[in-house]
Amino acid sequence: MTPPDFTAFRSTPITELLGIDAPVVLGPFGGVSSVQLTAAVSDGGGLGSYGLYGYDGGAIRRTAADLREATGRPFALNLWIPTGDEAEAVDQADFDRFTGPLKPYFEELGIPLPEMPARYLPDYGEQVEATLEASPAVVSFVFGVPAPQVVEDAHRRGIKVLGTATTVEEAVALEAGGVDAVVASGMESGGHRVSFLRPADESLVGTFALVPQVADAVRIPVIAAGGIADRRGVAAAFALGAEAVQVGTAFLATRESAAVPAYRSLLFSPSAGRTVLTRALSGRLARGIPNRVTTDLADARSIAPFPIQNWLTGRFRPEAAARGNTGLMSLWAGQAAPLIRHDTAADVLAELLAGVG
Repeated sequence: MTPPDFTAFRSTPITELLGIDAPVVLGPFGGVSSVQLTAAVSDGGGLGSYGLYGYDGGAIRRTAADLREATGRPFALNLWIPTGDEAEAVDQADFDRFTGPLKPYFEELGIPLPEMPARYLPDYGEQVEATLEASPAVVSFVFGVPAPQVVEDAHRRGIKVLGTATTVEEAVALEAGGVDAVVASGMESGGHRVSFLRPADESLVGTFALVPQVADAVRIPVIAAGGIADRRGVAAAFALGAEAVQVGTAFLATRESAAVPAYRSLLFSPSAGRTVLTRALSGRLARGIPNRVTTDLADARSIAPFPIQNWLTGRFRPEAAARGNTGLMSLWAGQAAPLIRHDTAADVLAELLAGVG
């Protein structure tokens, strides 16, 4: 493909705000972010993003250093805000009860059942401190409004702050909280539904209903996410009031992604034409391609709450991925996956930017 002419995009509010050339943001992936893909999107003129779910302070600092070595362009680091409903303290009996339904998967892969950990997630305060110390160009948040002190500290360091909304009310709350731009994430998006004012099941608004309502409700720039994989989705998002797009699944399918080959191949297959909303793999509602785990654990009573379920399945998912066993992996994907045509970040960027008029 012919490389895009970035001179056409340099003067938009969102590109000036974020210090980028093109109004395309890489969706941050929890667990499958890669330095290579983040750098490729940033080097291509967009904003590469890296998901820090599960990273402690040391891992965050190392990741930021690796990103700086890989690209001299702006990039974003992404954090999950605690919602307050995380299940952290359970007794051994409950832990054993939650582990029971997963036992066949551990046995199939030849992995011993895990012992109950001291904690399931790193300390959020430690994550924030390390992220702000790393001073990325942008820090983005999901599952809530960052605390005023966090926003103030970020701005004092020259870091722009993005928040993510699944409803108009969430977008308004984020603007009131001082974020610089809001990602309007429609229900078509792959991965976790990041709702925080109402349950995710009650916040399932489609991207192209959500974007114009958010654009009307807030004064800060709006970034459209969900159901966008080619130039047509980009053009539609801009027509509805977005100033940039955030794209995940189309980039997840590229060679630069950390997704294993079996996962990437599935994204190009007819199987990607059907996605489901499930709590089976993490305990929180997320959209992905259905597989053995989502089918086996369709009964919500057998699923541990977040983050316990995510931690438990995270003990066998890496081994399943290493073996190409897609039946036992997280296969997050958005509803636009059947529109994917390209397997390099540069080609995905070129396709998306063809929709910016």
